[in-house]
Amino acid sequence: MNARLNLFSTPDGARALRHLTSAGQVVTESTLPAATQELVKIRASQINGCGFCTDMHTKEAAEAGETPVRLNLIATWREATVFTEAERAALELTEQGTRIADAAGGVPDEVWENAAKHFDEDELGALVYLIAVINAFNRLNVIVRNPAGHYRPGQFG
Repeated sequence: MNARLNLFSTPDGARALRHLTSAGQVVTESTLPAATQELVKIRASQINGCGFCTDMHTKEAAEAGETPVRLNLIATWREATVFTEAERAALELTEQGTRIADAAGGVPDEVWENAAKHFDEDELGALVYLIAVINAFNRLNVIVRNPAGHYRPGQFG
């Protein structure tokens, strides 16, 4: 299986991808915990059916020391006991922000307020940007049908 389009192959496409990657790098360098960042990326990618990003971020998380148990339970985090309350709040905000079209009023206040209990304003800002950026990457990869399974940790870094 090959992608429909190589997003790096045109000058404009490569430039746009560099800018989106730069936005993601700002979040990576934020105070939002790295483990939470990976959980968010994986959960949004699962919801969006982005095999490429799910493959990438589960491998990156494992390389960074994330446990197989936690990685295997991300999709069912509500029933799992292996996530902190802060991680659970981030996962809920991720789900609500990713499925934004499914809720007439957008992200519910109680979801936001729960996240605000666990993260300061800088971390909340990083979390919001992270959810937006991973959703953009998911959409790019799903649209071009970028295949999953061949990512190597650090491949783009």
